[in-house]
Amino acid sequence: MRKLAVTAVVVLAAIIPLLMGGKYVLHIATMVAIMSILALSMNLMLRVGQLSMAHGAFMGIGAYASALLTMHAGLGPMTALVTSAVGTGLVAIVLGFVILRIKGVFFVLVTYAFGQIVNLVLQEWTSLFGGNNGLYGIPKFSVLGFRLNEPSAYYVVTLVFALAAFGIVRAGFRSEIGAILNCLNEDEEFSRSLGLNALRWRTAVFGVSAALAAVSGSLYAYHLNFLSPAAFTFMRSVDALVMNFVGGVSSALGPVAGALLIVPLPELLREAKEYQLLAYALILLACLLFFKDGVLGYFTRPERPLVRPKRAVA
Repeated sequence: MRKLAVTAVVVLAAIIPLLMGGKYVLHIATMVAIMSILALSMNLMLRVGQLSMAHGAFMGIGAYASALLTMHAGLGPMTALVTSAVGTGLVAIVLGFVILRIKGVFFVLVTYAFGQIVNLVLQEWTSLFGGNNGLYGIPKFSVLGFRLNEPSAYYVVTLVFALAAFGIVRAGFRSEIGAILNCLNEDEEFSRSLGLNALRWRTAVFGVSAALAAVSGSLYAYHLNFLSPAAFTFMRSVDALVMNFVGGVSSALGPVAGALLIVPLPELLREAKEYQLLAYALILLACLLFFKDGVLGYFTRPERPLVRPKRAVA
C-alpha cells in the first residue's frame, strides 16, 4: 500500500508541470526527468557493488557527441542521440575491461581520474568543443521532422526517455540477469564457482550504465542548446550518487524519487545560494542517519508489529 502511494506521488509530480504550464516550471521538470536518467545509470553500478565517478564524464561525452553530430554531421537529433549513446557505451566497455579488474577505493579513484581527463579535454580542445566559452547553436530536438519548440512538448519527450530508462533498470533487476548481478554483488567467489564470468557481466553493466548517462547528456544538450565543461565535472557524478542515497538504491524508483527531491533544491534556495551546499550536506547526513534505505525504502518497507509474538513454550 505504501509503495503504491509513493508511485502515485511520483506520477502526480510528473503530471503537475503539464497542468501548471509556464517555462520556469517546465524547465525544472525537464531537468528532473534528465537527471533521473543519470541517477538510474548510477543505480546500475551501485547495485553491482561498484561506485563510479565517471558518470558525469559519460554524460558530457553523450552531450557533446550529440551536439556535434547534429551541428556538423547533419544527423537528426534522434539519430545523434542513439549514436552517441551506443558510442559512449562502447567506450565504457573498452574501459571496463581494464579498470573493472580492480574494486573499492581504487576503482573510484580511477573513474575519478577518467572524468577529470575528459573534462580537461573539453576545456582545452577549443576548436572542437569550444573550451570554457562553451558550445553554442545546438538545435532544438526534433521528431520525424517536427521541431519541438514548446517546452511542454520537450518535457513529454524527456519524460518518455525517463520512463524507458526506469523500465530498463527495473526489468533488468527483476529478471534472471538481475539474479546473476545480485549474486555477483553478494558473493563473487560463489558466482565464479557456478561458471559466471564476473568481469564480463560487470563490464556489460558498465556499458549500459554509460549509455544511459549519455542519453541524459544528449537530452541536456537539446534542452539548454548550450554546453560547457563546467556542467560535467566530478560534482555531476556526486549529484547522481546523492540522488540514489536520498531516494534509495534498492529500487529503480529510488533514484527517480531522489531526483525529484534534489534537482529543484537549487531553485528553492536561489535567494540563499551560499547555503545550497549546506542543504545538500544536511539532507545527505539525515538520510545516512535516519533513512539508511533512502526515503523510498523508509516509506515502502513492511510495517513492524507493535507487539512481538511470544515464543512457544516447549
